[in-house]
Amino acid sequence: MGRGPGAQHVRRRGEIADAVLAIVTDRGLAAVSLTEVAAQAGVSPGRVQHYFPAKRQLIEAAFERGNDLSSARIRAKTGADLEAAEPRLVLTTVLGELIPYDAATEAHMRVRQSFQAIAFAEEAIAARLRVLYAGLHHQIAGLIARDQQAGRIPAAVDPQGTALTLVALAEGLAAYVLTGVTPATTAREQVLAAIAALYR
Repeated sequence: MGRGPGAQHVRRRGEIADAVLAIVTDRGLAAVSLTEVAAQAGVSPGRVQHYFPAKRQLIEAAFERGNDLSSARIRAKTGADLEAAEPRLVLTTVLGELIPYDAATEAHMRVRQSFQAIAFAEEAIAARLRVLYAGLHHQIAGLIARDQQAGRIPAAVDPQGTALTLVALAEGLAAYVLTGVTPATTAREQVLAAIAALYR
């Protein structure tokens, strides 16, 4: 494990980001503040402010941490080498991660969707999200293309357009789950049905 000031800095930032996610899990996003995060992380408010001068930066750190934890869960379910895993399994797992299914994923999606809301007003955040989504769409399109080549998905399907639609469907349903419009089980069934339709 790395040592020294740099490693300590990364570790402390991670601990603070974890504290944000824990607060969101227990009390919701509105409860996030420098004081509350400091208490949760067991450090002084000044220490939190040293790493994250504003609440928006706390949300950004939690967004990044949530994405890292999500990637780890995906690899735990599909294998460390996503390229070697069955495309449909990876597709189902990646899209399934966008639908909250426990406290950790609910906190992640609340932070993720709040970060998207910030992007409506801040072009720098919007530009960053465009890059992240381009990568996600590319990954999903690649999975679809692989199963097209294997003859499991019809050649007429547009991988890139379908990837965009599937991600939008999953995240739209996630918003419904978070606001109580529909249960998570129903949202998950809709995503699975959309994936199954590709393979008919």
